[in-house]
Amino acid sequence: MPDDALTLPGWTFEAELWDEGHRLVAGIDEAGRGALAGPVVVAVVVLPVTTHPFVDSKTVGQAQRESLAAGVRERALVWALVEASAGEVDAIGVLQATLAAAERGLRALAGLAVPVAELVRRVEAPLDAVVTDYLRLPTQRWGEWQGPRGLRHPPRADARSFQVAAASLLAKTHRDALMRAAAVHWPEYGFERHKGYAVPAHRFALAHHGPCPLHRRSFRPVADLGLPRGLEPTEEPTCPTPSA
Repeated sequence: MPDDALTLPGWTFEAELWDEGHRLVAGIDEAGRGALAGPVVVAVVVLPVTTHPFVDSKTVGQAQRESLAAGVRERALVWALVEASAGEVDAIGVLQATLAAAERGLRALAGLAVPVAELVRRVEAPLDAVVTDYLRLPTQRWGEWQGPRGLRHPPRADARSFQVAAASLLAKTHRDALMRAAAVHWPEYGFERHKGYAVPAHRFALAHHGPCPLHRRSFRPVADLGLPRGLEPTEEPTCPTPSA
């Protein structure tokens, strides 16, 4: 297989699913699974079948990510953005919270009433299958609401699928905007710089100021501080929620 640097996005995985009889196939990706603070954000995207400029969000800088994300919103047939809060991550674990957020996005695109951060449907056809970036979705459990049954979950799909790359751009830029908004109210953490990840400056601030409700108390080094999980924003009124 070519190195990621030489790999260009395309439609290989979607084509495999089309060959199996699936029609409308979505791409799914997430941002924030490894952060100490803030939500996990999952994006679900369906693009028209053509060539697109979209690439893995990790391979471009902020300005280009924002421009490409705007392009996704211009071109996409459908998309959904879903947030799994720090509290949800602490309650059920980061993987299960990510899976639950992905399911909420797919349910929303199926017309079911579930909470989402953003939802656009320019076509009404039901989703038949999904391509993810190494995220094994429990499609076998979704029969009760007629969810997608086809799945491809190859590694580095965000570099190999236009749709997963587009989802990565929406998820990353949406989450970054949430963390910049949080930083306005909690400047000691520098969320606008590191977006809640465990860089040395964030660890230093966490040790000196303690966590706020944006922090995942099940994650080290937050857990190492010995503080209780599940504090609500009203218990620390100076700390913003992700949507503040």
